[in-house]
Amino acid sequence: MGDLRSQILGAEDIKREKVSVPEWDGAEFYITTITGAERDQFEQSMVTGKGKRRDVSVINARAKLLTLAIVDEEGKRIFSDADVAGLGAKSAAVLSRLYDIAAKLNGITDEEIDELEKN
Repeated sequence: MGDLRSQILGAEDIKREKVSVPEWDGAEFYITTITGAERDQFEQSMVTGKGKRRDVSVINARAKLLTLAIVDEEGKRIFSDADVAGLGAKSAAVLSRLYDIAAKLNGITDEEIDELEKN
């Protein structure tokens, strides 16, 4: 039992994809899978209100995911949560392109976003 636990907890399951953004002066960085805790943080960041007054807001959803998923060569986040608004002010075309990569790596689908809105 202990061996299986160690095997699971020790498995390297984080994947990264190198990207280059010509619109950002050729900036090169990685988009990575995020952890389960970060995924929960991302989903929670889209919920507004409390109790029966909860709603889902997709405002800056792309920027919110990308601040978690854009990392340097060592796998360290380039942006902090405080950078969401600044990143959200960048080109929608670029953000959409990067978001698509991050969403694919992290198994985030449009259906899941729709499900959040329903619940």
